[in-house]
Amino acid sequence: MGRQYDIRRAVIPADSHDLKLVILQPKGGKRPPERTPGILWIHGGGYAVGMADMVFMSRARRLVTAYGAVVISPEYRLAGKAPYPAALEDCYAALRYLKAHAAELGCAEDQIMVGGESAGGGLTAALCMLARDRGGVNIAFQMPLYPMLDHRDTDSSRDNHGISWNTRRNHAAWKLYLREVEGEILPYASPARQTDYSGLPPAYTFIGNREPFYCETMTYVENLRRAGVPACVDVYPTGFHAFDMLLPMRRISRQAIAAFERKFLYAAEHYRAAQSEGAPSQIL
Repeated sequence: MGRQYDIRRAVIPADSHDLKLVILQPKGGKRPPERTPGILWIHGGGYAVGMADMVFMSRARRLVTAYGAVVISPEYRLAGKAPYPAALEDCYAALRYLKAHAAELGCAEDQIMVGGESAGGGLTAALCMLARDRGGVNIAFQMPLYPMLDHRDTDSSRDNHGISWNTRRNHAAWKLYLREVEGEILPYASPARQTDYSGLPPAYTFIGNREPFYCETMTYVENLRRAGVPACVDVYPTGFHAFDMLLPMRRISRQAIAAFERKFLYAAEHYRAAQSEGAPSQIL
Protein backbone atom coordinates (compact mmCIF):
# COMPACT_ATOMS: atom_id res chain seq x y z
CA MET A 1 0.00 0.00 0.00
CA GLY A 2 1.32 3.46 -0.91
CA ARG A 3 1.64 6.38 1.43
CA GLN A 4 -1.76 7.64 2.58
CA TYR A 5 -0.80 11.30 2.75
CA ASP A 6 1.04 13.99 0.82
CA ILE A 7 4.17 15.67 2.15
CA ARG A 8 4.95 19.29 1.41
CA ARG A 9 7.81 21.40 2.65
CA ALA A 10 7.65 25.16 2.96
CA VAL A 11 9.87 27.99 4.14
CA ILE A 12 8.32 31.04 5.78
CA PRO A 13 9.79 34.22 7.29
CA ALA A 14 10.08 34.26 11.09
CA ASP A 15 11.73 37.30 12.68
CA SER A 16 15.14 37.60 11.01
CA HIS A 17 15.42 34.06 9.67
CA ASP A 18 13.64 31.50 7.51
CA LEU A 19 11.54 28.82 9.23
CA LYS A 20 11.15 25.40 7.63
CA LEU A 21 7.81 23.60 7.85
CA VAL A 22 6.81 20.01 7.15
CA ILE A 23 3.18 19.82 5.99
CA LEU A 24 1.17 16.59 5.94
CA GLN A 25 -2.11 16.50 4.04
CA PRO A 26 -4.47 13.58 3.40
CA LYS A 27 -4.64 12.25 -0.12
CA GLY A 28 -7.84 13.31 -1.80
CA GLY A 29 -9.21 15.07 1.28
CA LYS A 30 -11.01 12.80 3.75
CA ARG A 31 -13.21 15.63 5.05
CA PRO A 32 -14.62 18.78 3.47
CA PRO A 33 -12.28 21.71 4.27
CA GLU A 34 -14.80 23.37 6.58
CA ARG A 35 -14.71 20.25 8.79
CA THR A 36 -10.98 19.52 8.58
CA PRO A 37 -8.88 20.45 11.63
CA GLY A 38 -5.56 22.16 10.99
CA ILE A 39 -3.01 21.05 13.57
CA LEU A 40 0.32 22.62 14.50
CA TRP A 41 2.34 19.70 15.90
CA ILE A 42 5.51 20.58 17.84
CA HIS A 43 8.29 18.03 18.28
CA GLY A 44 9.91 17.17 21.59
CA GLY A 45 13.54 16.90 22.63
CA GLY A 46 13.93 18.96 25.78
CA TYR A 47 13.94 22.21 23.76
CA ALA A 48 17.50 21.22 22.80
CA VAL A 49 17.32 18.41 20.21
CA GLY A 50 14.90 17.08 17.62
CA MET A 51 13.59 18.08 14.21
CA ALA A 52 10.37 18.75 12.35
CA ASP A 53 10.58 15.33 10.67
CA MET A 54 9.86 13.74 14.04
CA VAL A 55 6.23 14.34 13.08
CA PHE A 56 6.44 11.07 11.12
CA MET A 57 6.84 9.08 14.37
CA SER A 58 4.43 11.23 16.36
CA ARG A 59 0.78 10.86 17.31
CA ALA A 60 -0.05 13.47 14.67
CA ARG A 61 0.67 11.35 11.61
CA ARG A 62 -2.33 9.09 12.16
CA LEU A 63 -4.54 12.13 12.59
CA VAL A 64 -3.76 12.75 8.92
CA THR A 65 -3.91 9.19 7.58
CA ALA A 66 -6.89 7.92 9.60
CA TYR A 67 -8.95 11.05 10.21
CA GLY A 68 -8.07 13.48 7.44
CA ALA A 69 -6.49 16.30 9.45
CA VAL A 70 -3.88 18.68 8.06
CA VAL A 71 -0.69 18.83 10.15
CA ILE A 72 2.15 21.37 10.14
CA SER A 73 5.42 20.67 11.97
CA PRO A 74 7.86 23.60 12.45
CA GLU A 75 11.66 23.27 12.46
CA TYR A 76 11.90 25.64 15.42
CA ARG A 77 15.28 26.87 16.63
CA LEU A 78 16.81 24.64 19.30
CA ALA A 79 18.08 25.98 22.60
CA GLY A 80 21.75 25.33 21.83
CA LYS A 81 21.53 27.73 18.90
CA ALA A 82 18.98 30.20 20.23
CA PRO A 83 17.48 30.05 23.75
CA TYR A 84 14.03 31.22 24.85
CA PRO A 85 12.05 32.87 23.31
CA ALA A 86 13.31 31.69 19.89
CA ALA A 87 11.47 28.35 19.79
CA LEU A 88 8.22 29.89 20.96
CA GLU A 89 8.40 32.74 18.45
CA ASP A 90 9.04 30.24 15.65
CA CYS A 91 6.01 28.21 16.71
CA TYR A 92 3.92 31.38 16.80
CA ALA A 93 5.06 32.25 13.26
CA ALA A 94 4.00 28.75 12.14
CA LEU A 95 0.67 29.15 13.91
CA ARG A 96 0.01 32.44 12.12
CA TYR A 97 0.91 30.76 8.83
CA LEU A 98 -1.61 28.00 9.54
CA LYS A 99 -4.32 30.57 10.18
CA ALA A 100 -3.49 32.71 7.15
CA HIS A 101 -3.26 29.74 4.76
CA ALA A 102 -6.05 27.55 6.13
CA ALA A 103 -8.06 27.66 2.91
CA GLU A 104 -5.02 26.89 0.75
CA LEU A 105 -4.06 24.00 3.05
CA GLY A 106 -7.59 22.62 2.96
CA CYS A 107 -8.52 23.04 6.62
CA ALA A 108 -10.96 25.09 8.67
CA GLU A 109 -9.59 28.28 10.21
CA ASP A 110 -11.98 27.90 13.16
CA GLN A 111 -10.57 24.45 13.97
CA ILE A 112 -6.91 25.29 14.53
CA MET A 113 -5.40 22.93 17.09
CA VAL A 114 -1.96 22.71 18.69
CA GLY A 115 -0.21 19.66 20.10
CA GLY A 116 3.14 18.06 20.75
CA GLU A 117 5.10 15.68 22.92
CA SER A 118 7.33 16.50 25.90
CA ALA A 119 9.05 19.85 25.20
CA GLY A 120 6.63 20.10 22.27
CA GLY A 121 3.87 19.78 24.85
CA GLY A 122 5.46 22.55 26.88
CA LEU A 123 5.62 24.74 23.80
CA THR A 124 2.00 23.84 23.09
CA ALA A 125 0.92 25.18 26.48
CA ALA A 126 3.12 28.28 26.17
CA LEU A 127 1.85 28.94 22.64
CA CYS A 128 -1.78 28.74 23.78
CA MET A 129 -1.00 31.32 26.46
CA LEU A 130 0.85 33.56 24.02
CA ALA A 131 -1.86 33.33 21.37
CA ARG A 132 -4.53 34.18 23.94
CA ASP A 133 -2.60 37.19 25.19
CA ARG A 134 -1.57 38.51 21.77
CA GLY A 135 -5.00 37.89 20.29
CA GLY A 136 -3.62 36.98 16.88
CA VAL A 137 -4.89 33.40 16.57
CA ASN A 138 -7.75 31.65 18.36
CA ILE A 139 -6.91 28.01 19.12
CA ALA A 140 -9.79 25.53 19.32
CA PHE A 141 -8.05 22.66 21.15
CA GLN A 142 -4.68 21.81 22.71
CA MET A 143 -2.98 18.41 23.06
CA PRO A 144 0.17 18.86 25.20
CA LEU A 145 1.23 15.22 25.70
CA TYR A 146 3.34 14.52 28.82
CA PRO A 147 4.41 18.18 28.63
CA MET A 148 7.60 19.79 29.92
CA LEU A 149 6.03 22.71 31.80
CA ASP A 150 8.01 23.59 34.92
CA HIS A 151 11.67 24.62 35.20
CA ARG A 152 11.46 24.02 38.96
CA ASP A 153 11.63 20.60 40.57
CA THR A 154 8.34 18.94 41.40
CA ASP A 155 7.72 15.86 43.52
CA SER A 156 7.92 13.68 40.41
CA SER A 157 10.80 15.41 38.59
CA ARG A 158 13.02 15.61 41.69
CA ASP A 159 15.35 12.60 42.12
CA ASN A 160 13.82 10.84 39.13
CA HIS A 161 16.04 8.25 37.46
CA GLY A 162 13.89 7.40 34.44
CA ILE A 163 15.54 5.86 31.39
CA SER A 164 14.25 8.14 28.65
CA TRP A 165 14.15 11.34 30.78
CA ASN A 166 15.32 12.08 34.30
CA THR A 167 16.25 14.83 36.75
CA ARG A 168 19.76 15.33 35.40
CA ARG A 169 18.60 15.73 31.82
CA ASN A 170 15.73 17.95 32.90
CA HIS A 171 17.98 20.35 34.79
CA ALA A 172 20.44 20.56 31.88
CA ALA A 173 17.68 21.17 29.33
CA TRP A 174 16.00 23.94 31.30
CA LYS A 175 19.35 25.61 32.04
CA LEU A 176 20.17 25.69 28.33
CA TYR A 177 16.72 26.92 27.28
CA LEU A 178 16.49 29.71 29.89
CA ARG A 179 20.13 30.77 29.92
CA GLU A 180 19.49 34.31 28.68
CA VAL A 181 16.45 35.01 30.85
CA GLU A 182 17.09 37.78 33.36
CA GLY A 183 14.76 38.53 36.23
CA GLU A 184 11.29 37.02 36.43
CA ILE A 185 10.65 33.86 34.41
CA LEU A 186 7.37 34.36 32.54
CA PRO A 187 4.76 31.66 31.86
CA TYR A 188 5.67 31.81 28.16
CA ALA A 189 9.08 30.40 29.16
CA SER A 190 7.93 28.03 31.92
CA PRO A 191 4.15 27.54 31.58
CA ALA A 192 3.75 26.28 35.14
CA ARG A 193 4.36 29.89 36.25
CA GLN A 194 0.96 30.86 34.82
CA THR A 195 -1.58 32.25 37.29
CA ASP A 196 -4.41 33.07 34.84
CA TYR A 197 -5.77 30.03 32.97
CA SER A 198 -8.99 31.67 31.83
CA GLY A 199 -9.69 31.75 28.11
CA LEU A 200 -7.23 28.97 27.24
CA PRO A 201 -8.36 26.26 24.81
CA PRO A 202 -9.87 22.94 25.94
CA ALA A 203 -7.16 20.37 26.54
CA TYR A 204 -6.37 16.68 26.51
CA THR A 205 -3.19 14.93 27.60
CA PHE A 206 -1.88 11.65 28.93
CA ILE A 207 1.03 10.84 31.21
CA GLY A 208 2.80 8.02 33.04
CA ASN A 209 2.31 7.99 36.79
CA ARG A 210 6.02 7.62 37.63
CA GLU A 211 7.62 9.79 34.97
CA PRO A 212 9.27 13.17 35.68
CA PHE A 213 6.48 15.35 34.25
CA TYR A 214 3.61 13.65 36.10
CA CYS A 215 3.09 16.33 38.76
CA GLU A 216 3.35 19.34 36.48
CA THR A 217 0.96 17.73 34.00
CA MET A 218 -1.63 16.98 36.67
CA THR A 219 -1.30 20.50 38.07
CA TYR A 220 -1.75 22.03 34.60
CA VAL A 221 -4.96 20.09 34.00
CA GLU A 222 -6.30 20.96 37.44
CA ASN A 223 -5.57 24.66 36.92
CA LEU A 224 -7.40 24.62 33.60
CA ARG A 225 -10.40 22.96 35.21
CA ARG A 226 -10.47 25.49 38.05
CA ALA A 227 -10.59 28.24 35.42
CA GLY A 228 -13.59 26.58 33.79
CA VAL A 229 -11.65 25.20 30.81
CA PRO A 230 -12.61 21.66 29.73
CA ALA A 231 -9.51 19.55 30.38
CA CYS A 232 -8.90 15.83 30.63
CA VAL A 233 -5.89 13.66 31.47
CA ASP A 234 -5.40 9.91 31.28
CA VAL A 235 -2.77 8.36 33.57
CA TYR A 236 -0.92 5.14 32.74
CA PRO A 237 1.14 2.90 35.06
CA THR A 238 4.64 3.59 33.78
CA GLY A 239 7.67 5.73 34.45
CA PHE A 240 8.83 5.57 30.84
CA HIS A 241 8.66 9.06 29.39
CA ALA A 242 7.23 9.14 25.83
CA PHE A 243 6.28 5.48 26.18
CA ASP A 244 3.80 5.65 23.31
CA MET A 245 6.46 6.79 20.83
CA LEU A 246 9.37 4.70 22.05
CA LEU A 247 7.44 1.51 22.86
CA PRO A 248 4.36 1.73 20.62
CA MET A 249 3.52 -1.98 20.70
CA ARG A 250 3.15 -2.21 24.48
CA ARG A 251 -0.41 -2.70 25.64
CA ILE A 252 -0.55 0.58 27.56
CA SER A 253 0.85 2.38 24.52
CA ARG A 254 -1.92 0.97 22.35
CA GLN A 255 -4.45 2.00 25.01
CA ALA A 256 -3.00 5.51 25.19
CA ILE A 257 -3.00 5.90 21.42
CA ALA A 258 -6.61 4.74 21.10
CA ALA A 259 -7.77 7.08 23.90
CA PHE A 260 -5.86 10.00 22.36
CA GLU A 261 -7.54 9.45 19.01
CA ARG A 262 -10.98 9.26 20.61
CA LYS A 263 -10.38 12.58 22.36
CA PHE A 264 -9.19 14.13 19.12
CA LEU A 265 -12.34 12.98 17.32
CA TYR A 266 -14.49 14.42 20.11
CA ALA A 267 -12.65 17.75 19.83
CA ALA A 268 -13.01 17.75 16.04
CA GLU A 269 -16.77 17.43 16.44
CA HIS A 270 -17.31 19.78 19.39
CA TYR A 271 -14.63 22.53 19.56
CA ARG A 272 -14.33 25.51 17.26
CA ALA A 273 -12.79 28.94 17.72
CA ALA A 274 -13.70 31.64 15.24
CA GLN A 275 -10.87 33.94 14.16
CA SER A 276 -11.01 37.70 14.60
CA GLU A 277 -9.52 40.14 12.12
CA GLY A 278 -7.04 42.86 12.94
CA ALA A 279 -6.18 41.45 16.36
CA PRO A 280 -3.40 43.31 18.18
CA SER A 281 0.03 41.85 18.83
CA GLN A 282 2.32 42.44 21.75
CA ILE A 283 5.97 41.73 22.44
CA LEU A 284 7.17 39.07 24.88
